[in-house]
Amino acid sequence: MDTSFSDVTTMRVGGPIGRLQIPETTAHAVELLREHADGGDSLLVMGGGSNLVVADSGWPGTVIKMATSQLAIDGDRVTADAGVEWDHVVRTTIAEGLSGIEALSGVPGSVGGTPVQNVGAYGALTSDVLESLHVYDRETGSVERWLPERCGFGPHRTSVFKRNPRWVVLDVTLRLRRADRSNPITYADLAHALGIEAGQTAAPADVREAVLSLRRKRGMVLDPDDHDTWSVGSFFLNPVLAEVPEAASECPQHVVSEGIKLSAAWLIHRSGFAPGYGGDWGNGNVTLSSRHTLAITNRGGATTDDVMKFAAHIRGGVEDRFGVRLSPECDLINCSF
Repeated sequence: MDTSFSDVTTMRVGGPIGRLQIPETTAHAVELLREHADGGDSLLVMGGGSNLVVADSGWPGTVIKMATSQLAIDGDRVTADAGVEWDHVVRTTIAEGLSGIEALSGVPGSVGGTPVQNVGAYGALTSDVLESLHVYDRETGSVERWLPERCGFGPHRTSVFKRNPRWVVLDVTLRLRRADRSNPITYADLAHALGIEAGQTAAPADVREAVLSLRRKRGMVLDPDDHDTWSVGSFFLNPVLAEVPEAASECPQHVVSEGIKLSAAWLIHRSGFAPGYGGDWGNGNVTLSSRHTLAITNRGGATTDDVMKFAAHIRGGVEDRFGVRLSPECDLINCSF
């Protein structure tokens, strides 16, 4: 059956897939990966497609889309295959009386992508609860068990996996807590939604519902009827600079080990790109989200070329106004801007 990336990514753009293979077990996934170890056939491995934009020309080789499905709970340890939907893991652990990832509710994509970007939200990070993971090494053909310290997690959503196809995550094991209360809620918006003071705790199920409500208001929970969710989430990274240009001195700033992190959303908005911008630009098929400025969205009928031109337009406006060059947070395959 002919399949395009527009069928298997959350932004719903991208051209044809040469050959699509969908392993439902880890053993089958490893078998397929080893079949392509000689490099004779170009190979792309993907999960839920929530952080992926592929060219309109597509990918002529093989795509392995992970659909492995095992999820096991042993005490406070949770082991999930790379292909399991992440939010299914969150729902299941809360129902089983476990706490630790409720603040990550509604994050799109599959389990295998969570250590790649060290997925985080509302004060929670994958690395906070990651105990170990199994990884396939495409150079050696071996399956290895890694501890978190080998993953190279950094302060800016970095890991050794990001933009590096050598290693493929096969499963992850999380260490959670058997508890009827969450970790202290540090984000003011979430605390307000829960009706508590920052630093207090809440029932994990209540935290989940509050997080989902906040994410829906921002168009960050996938909904096929809501074009604000036809995106890759935050398209641009918050830039980290050694020195902030004078023009950007009023931008919200946060000191990290790499330098000074600025708010990409603030820079975009103050450059003249308000939420919903783009309806009157280009062909109108690509705009910023109507709820915030970090997501570039497909309003229906968009192509990858449309997305790249629009992203370049936004980046150029920010650079002209503030002297800051934004970089994409998502993975771009055979396309650029």
